[in-house]
Parts: sequence; C-alpha cells; structure tokens
Amino acid sequence: MPVDFKTSQTKENLMRAFAGESQARNRYTFAAAQAKEQKLQMIEAVFTFTAGQEKEHGEIFYNHLKELGGETVRVDGGYPVDITDSVVQLLRYAQHNEYEEWEDAYQAFGDTASKEGFIPIAQSFYKIAEIEKSHGDRFGQLADLLEQGKLFVSDVSCKWMCLNCGHIHEGTEAPQVCPVCQHDQGYFIRLELAPYTCC
Repeated sequence: MPVDFKTSQTKENLMRAFAGESQARNRYTFAAAQAKEQKLQMIEAVFTFTAGQEKEHGEIFYNHLKELGGETVRVDGGYPVDITDSVVQLLRYAQHNEYEEWEDAYQAFGDTASKEGFIPIAQSFYKIAEIEKSHGDRFGQLADLLEQGKLFVSDVSCKWMCLNCGHIHEGTEAPQVCPVCQHDQGYFIRLELAPYTCC
C-alpha cells in the first residue's frame, strides 16, 4: 500500500535536498567571487555555471513538494562550511560534496522514494545524482590542473578559448593576454572544457 506523501520520509528528503541545493548554489556563488578576486575568471565561470544548475535541481525538488503548499516541512540536516582562501581547496570541497550527493544522499533518497511508491520523485533523485557526479568530476579535474600548474599550460598543443570574447588560440599555453579583447590569461579555458563548443 502506498505511503501518504504528507507523512512520508520522501517529503523530508525532498526538503533536505532543496536546502542542500540552495546552499550549494550560494557556496558556488561565493567561490566564484573568490576565484574572480584571484584572477581565475575561468574557474569563476565554472562555479557560476554550476551554481545555475544547482538552482535548477533545487527547483525540481521543491516542485515535488507542491501539494504541501502553505505548510512547513521541518527537517534536521548537516551542511558543509566550505570557507577558505584557497581556490584549489574550494574546488576540492565542491568535488567532495558533489560526490557525497551522488554516492550517498540521492541514491538513498531515491531508494526511499521508490519503496514509498513515489517513482517520479525517485527518478529525479537518481538522475540528479548522476549530474552531481559530473559536477564532482569537473571540479576535481580543475583542482588537479591547478595543483599541477597546468590550468593554462598543456603537455601537448591544444585549443584555448577566451571566455570573454570567444577568441580561440592553439598552442601548449594560453596567452598571457587575449590578443583580441586584452583580457588576462585567467579568462582562458581549454576548449574541450568550455560550454557550448562544437569542435
């Protein structure tokens, strides 16, 4: 027999997920500002891009709560305090949190929703879990490149895109200054990591 949504564990898990996504969005917005301050505009763009996706995830979870409109859902939860001056550490914190959502939280929330008979909600948890893995992979890759001193340098010739004007440069290193818009190297991203690229 299906569980009543109003008394379900799924209702609480949705609110926990909404709170977590909302906080992730803010943490990534704060991290983006810090990356910009350190002239790492490319990492700023990645944090901002990901923050937008976290907002969307939060909205999906929140919309599943629609039948409870006007009510208050009380939940307990633990949420990370990811404050540091190190952009590498911010990336590592983000990677850890995304993997935790992927491997632990959303899988368990999906399993609970499935057992309680809320299959569309379970599917939202499972599908968003996979997206969180891709976020974690991306943050980890950027942290690795930054730690290795290879964020703007490559062992082989590759293409680099200026996120400000779209100029594409080919070589083993991103230009110190974009020859088109004069923005600094911090705006360059490896073309294969740039959003909306076709080549």
